[in-house]
Amino acid sequence: MTFEEFSGQDNAAATGDRMQSAGTALEELLVSAKKQECLTVGVYESAQVMNVDPDSVAFCVLATDEEYECDIALQIHFTLIQAFCFDNDINIVRVNDIERLADIVGSDQDEEPKDVHCILVTSPTADSWKDSALERLGLFCEESRNVYEWVPTITLPER
Repeated sequence: MTFEEFSGQDNAAATGDRMQSAGTALEELLVSAKKQECLTVGVYESAQVMNVDPDSVAFCVLATDEEYECDIALQIHFTLIQAFCFDNDINIVRVNDIERLADIVGSDQDEEPKDVHCILVTSPTADSWKDSALERLGLFCEESRNVYEWVPTITLPER
C-alpha cells in the first residue's frame, strides 16, 4: 500500500465523519430554530427576508433532489441566493433530501406542505442566536471553503 492510498483512506473516513457530524448539527439547528420561531421556509419568503433584513440571516440551506435538478427557474433562484450569501458572509449548505428536510421543519396540520427548497435560520438580533450546532456548521463551512468547496452538500442522518 502506498502512502497516497493510505492517506486517501484516512481522508475518506474523516470526510465521512465530518459529513455525518454536519448532518446531525444541521438537524439540531433546524429543530432548535423552529422552536424559537427563527426559520424562514420557502424561496420567495427567504428572498423577502434577505431583501428587507439581511443582517438577521444566520444560516442558509438550499435543498434539491433529482426531480428538481432540471428546474431552470429554481437553479436561477439558487444562484442568486448563493451570491447574496457570499456577499453577506452567510454560511450556506446544500441538502439532497427534500423529504427528510420537510420532515424536520414540518408544517402545521392545516397548512399545505411547505416549499423547503430554501430555508433561512434568522435571528432578531446578532447576539441573541448562540447555538452550538450553528457554530459547528460554521466551522464545517469554513473547512469546506478552505478546500474550495463553496457550497458543501450535507447528508442528513436517517431516522
